[in-house]
Amino acid sequence: MRLKLPDIIRSYGQRVLLVTGGKSFDSSEVCQQMWADLQQQFDIHRIQVRGEPSPQLVDGAVSKYKNFSPDCVVALGGGSVVDAAKAIAGLLPTGDSVMEYLEGVGNGKTYLGPSTPFIALPTTAGTGGETSKNAVLSEIGQYGFKKSFRDEKLVAKHIILDAELTLSCPKTVTAACGMDAFTQLLESYVSTNANVMTDALAVSGLEMLRDSLIAAVDDGENLQARVGMLYASSISGLTLANAGLGSVHGLASPLGAFFPIPHGEVCGTLLHEATDLNIRAMKEREPNNPALSKYAVIGRLFSQNNALSDIDAQIALVQLLKQWTEHLAMPSLHEYGVKVTNFERIIDNISGGSMATNPIVLTRQELTDLLSSRL
Repeated sequence: MRLKLPDIIRSYGQRVLLVTGGKSFDSSEVCQQMWADLQQQFDIHRIQVRGEPSPQLVDGAVSKYKNFSPDCVVALGGGSVVDAAKAIAGLLPTGDSVMEYLEGVGNGKTYLGPSTPFIALPTTAGTGGETSKNAVLSEIGQYGFKKSFRDEKLVAKHIILDAELTLSCPKTVTAACGMDAFTQLLESYVSTNANVMTDALAVSGLEMLRDSLIAAVDDGENLQARVGMLYASSISGLTLANAGLGSVHGLASPLGAFFPIPHGEVCGTLLHEATDLNIRAMKEREPNNPALSKYAVIGRLFSQNNALSDIDAQIALVQLLKQWTEHLAMPSLHEYGVKVTNFERIIDNISGGSMATNPIVLTRQELTDLLSSRL
């Protein structure tokens, strides 16, 4: 699949801005060969993204390469790379600062486009950012934020899913990214905005993830598992965009803004407890909530036992999530400096958008207990 990239680029022109990771790109023989081939064929410049992309990184790249006026922007990397490239592509034609448009913290300017044509080649399977219209940018620290630059015009013109590009992804990154995809698929499936289309996509992605995630983590050379995870990840980008998310992503926003926690690890460490909490809360307060039966559907899917009752299937799902959290060695929050004294501020800054589509409204005490369970 990646061999199609030069022809796609050529359809737009000769000037290319390539956005990549740092060590991950440089240590990949496949990526290095692609870089060498592209240098021979195009007028190309490269930007490296290390860690979560910031507004400063995006603005710096736009300022530096606006006069270069690339014919297209190519992202070859993980979710952070894809998000950065998406934002850069969107702003190169005008030279605007991303702070003009960043939701919640920007100046509220309406994005009119156009965007430079954007081509995405993910090298990790987690965020599904290649299929979404939003670029997530972060300012990490005491007064940090994690917000989106979002518009339909930012969607990639071409997406190349090549599992060989993910073979060099480290075990820990594979696990964290995979749990991000798992969270996105499950949260969008039980979301209050879910519909028949997103349900079908989410179940398809979850079935593929069931058969692929542990295999991809335990044997990074398992190409079939890598293919499955790329599919699950990209599908999760579609379902979250159309159905919304839930409490894990609601908490992931302030956690990722205030502490240097990779997004996938936030999802991975919270998913088991958040799912258990949602099920318990609905049984206590909303026993007829349709999300309860949906959790049971996924419990039967993952246990591969259609004979389970709803209650037993829900128990099976929670148990499996606990097992996977332990098997994948998801870190506790305190490993990144989170303390009990931070809980109030974290909860005060929860992403309202994600929390709004959680299947049940959680109390402040329940959210405190959720954070405490992973401290």
